[in-house]
Amino acid sequence: MIAPHQYIERETSLIKTERFCGDRWLNWAYRALWEDAGWLMKALTSQRTTQVLGFFNYDRPFTATQAAVSRCARAMEIDLSECLESRDRLNTLRRLFQRRLRYWQVRPMDEDPRAIVSPADARLLLGSFADDSSLFLKGKFFDYDELLGIDRSRWLRLFRQGDWAIFRLTPDKYHYNHSPVSGRVLDCYDISGRYHSCNPGPVVVAATPYSKNKRVVTIIDTEVPGGSRVGVVAMIEIVALMIGHIDQCYSAVAYDDPRPIQVGMMIEKGRPKSLYRPGSSTDVLLFEPGRVAFCEDLVRNRFRSGVQSRFSQGFGRALVETDVRVRSTIGWRLEGSPDGRA
Repeated sequence: MIAPHQYIERETSLIKTERFCGDRWLNWAYRALWEDAGWLMKALTSQRTTQVLGFFNYDRPFTATQAAVSRCARAMEIDLSECLESRDRLNTLRRLFQRRLRYWQVRPMDEDPRAIVSPADARLLLGSFADDSSLFLKGKFFDYDELLGIDRSRWLRLFRQGDWAIFRLTPDKYHYNHSPVSGRVLDCYDISGRYHSCNPGPVVVAATPYSKNKRVVTIIDTEVPGGSRVGVVAMIEIVALMIGHIDQCYSAVAYDDPRPIQVGMMIEKGRPKSLYRPGSSTDVLLFEPGRVAFCEDLVRNRFRSGVQSRFSQGFGRALVETDVRVRSTIGWRLEGSPDGRA
């Protein structure tokens, strides 16, 4: 019997139980194949397998009907009234997955310049690399040196004692990523890798899958005019099973005139930055030491008792996720930061 996985709904503080697609099969596959059939696990997490599964789930002909999309939306509890497109235009599962929201209306954002916002509709976990922090956690979810790239010594030094936030996007979620801060892009690069599932069971078995998967790293300097002034921030967008691609498509207004992310460009907090195509996926944010204070309710939820989390059970410590909305506040700039800036 597979244990349930529960999380906290932020708006209500209620405990919710997550429903997974293919949960039993995925958990069996990772437990059975991880150590004894490495070649088969490599095949399961390959780009070709992800492409085949993506086609089967989102592009096969008999799913391209309005009735099929409506059934899927009801089953996944997707609120189509939030969408920018009319219902008749969301006539394939892929279009449903890649839907655009009237985010300026349905995902309001605190305009306080000190606020750091969620990059996605996602299940959030907070942590820290600093061993004197109550949020300290290392060697789980990702290997730090691998995550940013072992040849990126400048960035590895910068965040080594900093704080982090993981955002797990489930298949029902809106899959555009938005910028969590305002600032200028210092670096943006791809790292090749696998396509491991972000289902909590496989994540526990694989231990550090987020640093093994294909990903895009964007380094943002917020200490510039118009920036959020929380130091340098790393945003890592990570593919997963059935996610074949990450489109970098920043828009300064709504979804108009999308542009690829490039070094030197200014990006504004809360604006669309990229799009996962399609499946489930993960974002990771890294912050320099002593630059941000996470919201108290999110910190409290991570340690909340009475919640059955597969992460808590698998990693042996309290690791409870909170369901958050894109552009909602997850933390605040610390005043009197280490470099003396207010």
